[in-house]
Amino acid sequence: MSKESSAPQKPPSLIISLVPVAFLVGALWLSVVHYAELGLTTHVPLILGAVVAAVLAVSQGRPWREIEQGMVQGISLALGSILILLIIGVLVGTWIQAGIVPAMIAYGLDLLSPPVFLAAATVICALVSLATGSSWSTAATVGIALIGVGEGLGIPRPMVAGAIISGSYFGDKMSPLSDTTNLAPAMVGAQLFDHVRHMMYTTGPSLIIALVIFSFLGMGRQGELDVAQVGALKEVISSSYTIHPLLLIPPVLVILMVIFRIPALPAILGGCFLGAAVAWSVQGKGLGEILAVAYSGVTLQSGNALVDDLLSRGGLSSMFSTVTLILCALAFGGVMEKAGMLETIAGAILSLARGVGGLVTATVATCLGMNIIASDQYLAIVVPGRMYKSAFAAKNLAPKNLSRVLEDSGTLTSVLIPWNTCGAFMIATLGLEPWVYVPFCFLNIFNPLISIFYGFTGITMHKLDDPGAPSLEAAAEPTA
Repeated sequence: MSKESSAPQKPPSLIISLVPVAFLVGALWLSVVHYAELGLTTHVPLILGAVVAAVLAVSQGRPWREIEQGMVQGISLALGSILILLIIGVLVGTWIQAGIVPAMIAYGLDLLSPPVFLAAATVICALVSLATGSSWSTAATVGIALIGVGEGLGIPRPMVAGAIISGSYFGDKMSPLSDTTNLAPAMVGAQLFDHVRHMMYTTGPSLIIALVIFSFLGMGRQGELDVAQVGALKEVISSSYTIHPLLLIPPVLVILMVIFRIPALPAILGGCFLGAAVAWSVQGKGLGEILAVAYSGVTLQSGNALVDDLLSRGGLSSMFSTVTLILCALAFGGVMEKAGMLETIAGAILSLARGVGGLVTATVATCLGMNIIASDQYLAIVVPGRMYKSAFAAKNLAPKNLSRVLEDSGTLTSVLIPWNTCGAFMIATLGLEPWVYVPFCFLNIFNPLISIFYGFTGITMHKLDDPGAPSLEAAAEPTA
């Protein structure tokens, strides 16, 4: 390598650094908004954004080999997460086939009671989303049923939608089956289960606040509980699966593995084997059927569209689109980082931040800004994660602090933006008007505020030298 190429490169200017971001925002707008009817994804805009960033980097004197190395290094950070995601696809398929997920849904629906409908709806959606790892699937199935029940009780739809979204995003955020829950720690070098446990400090209080408010809003409401939709859903589940309380044992065992700090990959693999054993022993499935579902997932044809939509999922192949999206996002982030563009943008923002509280606030604001301008929660995790990783390390903060803030803001505020993919999905699925549901998404609103409060007070902001916290060297290693 020549002396010129080995010499330290001057970071690009702020204007040049923002060009790929502006291009990406425009490309995402064309794909997600302008050509929405074509069902385009965010994969190609991310690739084109990486191309623009690479061209600018080369024009600024960066050698191509260095840019390529940046993409490879960026992708390597998520390899552990990708392995976990693929196994999660197998887990979801086997657990649905075994009747574990249907049992959790059926027992969750039993919590419905008119005086506490809003709080119960939040809990039900939280349980379903915890079991499936998907807020979208929860809202599009159980959420639709709960909208109908709420209207039968005379409860305003935006209020019911707020309960559904709050519960769905609690489960999505806290479930090891969720792609964003795996993506956030992968961006910063934190361990998956350390990340999940650390989020309880912010997400737990947020859920309690939401439940208290929903309980207050539900007090004194009158109405007859129209259980037709819920009853039909439970009947189809019972006719399609053998439902028994013992089916809840595998989730309990996986939770115990989390508590006792079993590494994520063997814990989830153990859950897959438990699901396969239950599918064989309780549901009477053969080895061939179990192996087929492990790859392709479950395709249920019960005749009930809600149940079929909820339970026709899982399998190794179901994760392919998410994995390729992560690869594209990391390639874009890798180029931006290697070219010094993230450093320039982060420096401009951090110049306004003071102390740990300012750093956390800047991260929350950046995640919210990415959700607003880029309309994608994945980018709201990937880009700020790469931007602020070194800043958190410089303040001796453990990586799990940053991964928690990324989810507190990047994941949870995405649904509050009507033109974001998450907000648009909820509006279309639950039959809402833009913005009217936002004031009732209490968990999504309070969670980022609690995160900022912890940043200024230092509560639960674990240091790198805390017992059990990874070292700086460990934080730099690619982990799930």
